[in-house]
Amino acid sequence: MTDGYEIKLDVFQGPLDLLLYLIRKNEIDIYNIPIALVTEQYLQHVAMMRSLNLDLAGEYLVLAATLIHIKSKTLLPPEEQEGEEPEEEDPRAELVRQLLEYQSFKEAAMQLGGREILERDVFKGAHSPLPSEAGEDEEIVEIDIFALVEAFRKIASTMGRPDLMEIDVEKISLADRINEIMDRLTQAGNLAFTELFDQGADRRRILYTFLAILELMKLRMIRAFQSRSFGVIRIFLAVESTDGTDQTDS
Repeated sequence: MTDGYEIKLDVFQGPLDLLLYLIRKNEIDIYNIPIALVTEQYLQHVAMMRSLNLDLAGEYLVLAATLIHIKSKTLLPPEEQEGEEPEEEDPRAELVRQLLEYQSFKEAAMQLGGREILERDVFKGAHSPLPSEAGEDEEIVEIDIFALVEAFRKIASTMGRPDLMEIDVEKISLADRINEIMDRLTQAGNLAFTELFDQGADRRRILYTFLAILELMKLRMIRAFQSRSFGVIRIFLAVESTDGTDQTDS
């Protein structure tokens, strides 16, 4: 369905970002990761991204194998030792160490990246509560690619089985969808993620819509935000229009 179109996911995020997303989503203590649950969800995300023809970096598959290995070790009974049994190291310990180290570097990078650089990368609407979704005490945060994949997975799950015969009356390309999405956002300023998927659209159009969203995020032309309580995802323009007005102020 994607005509061989591929997006390299490592442009967006890496495998440790996916793990941190799952930990945050499930409200898990990073020091006590339920490895079976996280492994299952990680593999589901990888399968979903591969089905979308996203070109995964090899590190994703390496980490998948690591998670499966850790899971198998946690399922094995402890070895019996004669005399005093030595304390065994938690098989998750090395993974936790990597996650904590990566998280600290990522937070530092985000703080540096959040500073104003010639006003070029400032998103004026980033800290403004979305009127329909966020209350006064609810913080709006920018989300990563994995939250979008999760949201798209829910949309895709409602499609049902594909038609046995599809008549492609409307020829559509990725460039067409990119232009249509940009036109809609230019007019509206921001839209709910689900609003970009037309009601009654066929599977090809829905898939191309999602790939267009990923491409626009890669080009830093749009940004996605959500309340911390995992509310509705909203897509904002992150560029200025040709007439010089900032579309993110809508």
